[in-house]
Amino acid sequence: MARSEKARSLKSAAVVFGALAFGWLAIEMALKPILDKARASMEKSDPTRDPDDVDDASNSDSRVEQRSPADENAYA
Repeated sequence: MARSEKARSLKSAAVVFGALAFGWLAIEMALKPILDKARASMEKSDPTRDPDDVDDASNSDSRVEQRSPADENAYA
C-alpha cells in the first residue's frame, strides 16, 4: 500500500512539473516579440548612466571631456 501511495505522489509531481514547463513555454512563445525587445533593451542599458545628467541626448555620446595635466595640478 505504501508503494502505490509513493507512485501516486511521484506521478502527481511529474504532472505538476510538466504543466509548469508547458505553461512557461506557452508564455515564452506567445510573448516572444515583447520579451525580445525587453531583453535587447536590457542588454543595451548602461546602469552607470544617469539620464538626468545628460543635457542634450544627441551630444551625449560624442561629448568627451579632455583634461590637460595643468588642470589636474590645479585641483591637487
